[in-house]
Amino acid sequence: MKVLHIIGGGDVGGAKVHVINLVKELGSAIDVTLLCLRPGAFADDARAIGIKVEVIKSFNIYTDIKKAIRLVKNNKFDIIHSHGSKANIFAYAIKKACKTPVVTTIHSDYKLDYLQSLFKRLTIGVVNSHVLRKLDYYIVVTSAFRKMLVERGFSNNKIFTILNGMNMSKPEEYFSKEEFSNKYHIPLDSEDILVGTAARLDPVKDIGTFLEAARHVVKINPKVKFLIGGEGEQSKELKARSLELGLNQNVFFLGWLNNPYELISVLDINVMTSISEGFPYYLLEGARYSKATICSRVGGIPDLIESTINGFLFEPKDYMTLSKQILELAQDGRSRTEFGEKLYEKANRDFSLNAMRATQVSIYEDIRDISLRKAFPGRASGNTKYDVIISGYYGFRNIGDDAMLRSIVDNLKCKKPDISILVLSKKPLETSVNYNVHAINRKNMFAVYSAMKKAKLFIYGGGNIIQDSTSSRSLLFYLGAAWLAKKLGLKVMFYANGIGPINKNRNTEYSRKILNMADVITVREKISYNELEKMGITRPKIVLTADAALAVHVENGKTPEDIFINEGIPLDTGYAGFSVRKCPGSDKHQQATYEHVIAEAADYIYNNYNLLPVFIPMEYQADIFTIQNIVSKMKTNGYVVTNNHSVSETFGIIKKMDIMIGMRLHALIFAAYMNVPLIGISYQPKVEGFLEYIGQPSAGHVKDITFEALRTKIDQLLLNREEVKKELEKSVDILVAKADENSRLAIELIS
Repeated sequence: MKVLHIIGGGDVGGAKVHVINLVKELGSAIDVTLLCLRPGAFADDARAIGIKVEVIKSFNIYTDIKKAIRLVKNNKFDIIHSHGSKANIFAYAIKKACKTPVVTTIHSDYKLDYLQSLFKRLTIGVVNSHVLRKLDYYIVVTSAFRKMLVERGFSNNKIFTILNGMNMSKPEEYFSKEEFSNKYHIPLDSEDILVGTAARLDPVKDIGTFLEAARHVVKINPKVKFLIGGEGEQSKELKARSLELGLNQNVFFLGWLNNPYELISVLDINVMTSISEGFPYYLLEGARYSKATICSRVGGIPDLIESTINGFLFEPKDYMTLSKQILELAQDGRSRTEFGEKLYEKANRDFSLNAMRATQVSIYEDIRDISLRKAFPGRASGNTKYDVIISGYYGFRNIGDDAMLRSIVDNLKCKKPDISILVLSKKPLETSVNYNVHAINRKNMFAVYSAMKKAKLFIYGGGNIIQDSTSSRSLLFYLGAAWLAKKLGLKVMFYANGIGPINKNRNTEYSRKILNMADVITVREKISYNELEKMGITRPKIVLTADAALAVHVENGKTPEDIFINEGIPLDTGYAGFSVRKCPGSDKHQQATYEHVIAEAADYIYNNYNLLPVFIPMEYQADIFTIQNIVSKMKTNGYVVTNNHSVSETFGIIKKMDIMIGMRLHALIFAAYMNVPLIGISYQPKVEGFLEYIGQPSAGHVKDITFEALRTKIDQLLLNREEVKKELEKSVDILVAKADENSRLAIELIS
């Protein structure tokens, strides 16, 4: 395979490191050439390490484009791979002239590339925005950029994700503070704490926030010194701002760094303040030196830094949080060491050159295969487009169902990284963006039928869909899709489902017929297992596992503290979590009685245990009315989580609770997963089934609940809190292993 990489050739920093590292590594696997659109250090450095380099540069862009087209035709490249605005324009011209497939790597938010120059933004920036949509494929270096592209209307089917990689062996170059002080004529004491950043001095790197944080830090700890490496169009402006803030004794501008490791090796704390990034190589360079790191939460940075675990994250431009984080690490050498070591461990594991090369070659092979199928349509016959189609209650912004989908997708991809997944959703665009999958409207039966004809496995993913207490219509909808999948030759799996109750005899017969057509059924608790046995389901393989949400990979998001600040919930206290919903099938009197009981319980917990009541809607539109009624009946203050939060952020919120009282099944599952003592309120057998599975208390059925009974359960739980946490830890560890069994069985069906 022959691939031509095109780049402007004036690039510095992370983009330069990425392209040179990538092309050099690819050279060991394929025939690769680098085309620079100007001579200079980029081309010279690439040649020096053995990369084949071509340079095209004149004072006429049309002449240069013709030369590039001739180069491609003469060398018969299979794929063109462009990097950056100018390269994209050349690649588009080559695509039109040579019919060669083009893939471009999105290194940054292309709408922010020319903030420092209005002229460039209105010329090359505008042309690039137009040309990008005409290219064939896109490579993003972070899931955040995939989401950005899909939200802007780019096809999810044409986007590939690759993690940046670099040589993570421990560096040999180290510089002492004394050497650094002498070279740059900076007065440094042995007790000084050095905080630094290396970046282009332009708006997207937001060095202004770095200076504002420095102003607050030095007022409290004047031993902290701030070092800024780099040049750019904001250089004079930033130096003037530093003087204006009175920072001339603590902030030092180093200018252009020929060797960035000089700066990194002497730092105590490495900082990035960008308002937009792809995945910055500077971050990996700091990780090689095991430096404690603080970064703005942008782009792919959260893929490496888990805030409070191996570094700190702050929201862009939030210099107050940044200053607090710097002060905390400046005072705690042990935390700096631990953060640095953990950062290196993760970078060394997940961001290697070998992994980057293998992923990139796989992407080229996919592009080549697609191009061949387009050129020779007969070769595409019988091709399976999707390994798995997943259906369920998705796209309704129900946190429980979202958690199950997140778990299923992540675990399938973990066991089969190249798996192709299609999800049936009410909101396919939102699902595609959030889960990095293909998605179509669940009710577009023509699209569903077409997709099934090109798939291997149909999964009903989690939830309690085989029941008719909600409605017979929804049950028949789900059963009908499973029947269609079997008729079209797919394997069918019910994945960690809840089964029942099914109240109508006719619905039981339909369910028995369809469920007996399935290949595998896994159920999440014993009650569902017994229900299958009672219904006479004998043909499929039936396995008692656990709810899919118990195998979710909790990702790094906003910290609970940040969320509480935004929600107006006081910090530095204890919390009692409540997850409530309308009582299904209850009359107005029963509903009002239940709301009074929860309000009394919330007041009781606050008055007797000093725990703030926090109400967490798991399905906002369905739950908020009941929550508002309960809060209005309370005598103390009740706090409500009102904004939409991700699955991982909801896990974080529930982890802060000292006790969780819940009707919503997945609020209880989240609490159990986080070892938070819990009390369930039953409204369907699935709640009792889960509580029985983990040996935790129930306050009874919602229609019969009394304050006295609930108060007794609360007292028992809070007085034995530590013992309950230990019990939960043991039982949940077993369930997590069982939940992981679901994805293994699914992969077996398509292997």
